[in-house]
Amino acid sequence: MARVVSFGSVNVDHVGYLSRERIRELADAYDWFPGAGETVRVDAVPDEVHEHLTETFLGGKGANQAVAAAAAGADASLLGRVGTDEDEHAVVETLTERGVGVDAVERVDAPTGYAAIVVHDETGENHIAIVAGANGRVTPEYAHRHGDRLRDADCLLIQNELPAEAALAALDELSDAEDRPVVVYDPAPADGAAQVLAHDAVDVVTPNEGEATLLAGALDGFDGTVVRTLGERGVEVEEGDGGESFHVDAPPVDPVDTTGAGDVFAGYLAAELGAGAELGRAVELATVAAALSTTDEGVQTAVPGRQRVLHVLDDREN
Repeated sequence: MARVVSFGSVNVDHVGYLSRERIRELADAYDWFPGAGETVRVDAVPDEVHEHLTETFLGGKGANQAVAAAAAGADASLLGRVGTDEDEHAVVETLTERGVGVDAVERVDAPTGYAAIVVHDETGENHIAIVAGANGRVTPEYAHRHGDRLRDADCLLIQNELPAEAALAALDELSDAEDRPVVVYDPAPADGAAQVLAHDAVDVVTPNEGEATLLAGALDGFDGTVVRTLGERGVEVEEGDGGESFHVDAPPVDPVDTTGAGDVFAGYLAAELGAGAELGRAVELATVAAALSTTDEGVQTAVPGRQRVLHVLDDREN
């Protein structure tokens, strides 16, 4: 069983399913409003937006990816921080129930991270704004304190919803390690991701199309493996060190909510790579898992189990 550590964010997701017309009105009213498939950072979410967010789920890219890795069969754990309000939402308790090790998750005097997620009610496209909360309190000192856990993983998941200095400190813990984990980096939100991508410990990066465009220069200088997620069009892979490039098709599904599909992809990919799977096979499994996750609402509640993913993958191959 692969040991997967996710060094990342924990959020309470507030979700609303709106018409394209209403989404356009919000986008016209607020210049920070994210585009389809985009994640942006904001200081606060105004009441006019929040009043449309009628459903609540547990999320955060770090937590989501840990849950997905656990569903994929990994020994998954999370490093991060929650707020004094976490009991209200049963954040830590629910992560435990979903198979994630949480003994290193710390509580700080701040609200748990907040995500405002607007989903188009017909296509499932998502627009995500995040307020850091306790995620902004994850420090380099916290990363260094858990250096042994980081080094002992088979695969380390990093995302860009934590302060960059904390992510860089976590990666610094691996720089001199003789037998370090594979590092998979999700550069969302794209703002500020280039400095983390430039760290020599990053092996695999998983941008979506919008993030790949914004990070084009940084990706050109990256010598690891680039895995571009293309939604219903599947995944494009460019291996580092002169390796091959290939494409993996996504299975056809009827999407309800695409929020977190990239997190499910990353969690499954980490579980497979951590277990020593060949890159192509790992991407195929992760692609199927991500597609299946879009057929239900939420993220963690929509993560498919490994046997379901394998069944769909076997059907495709036969």
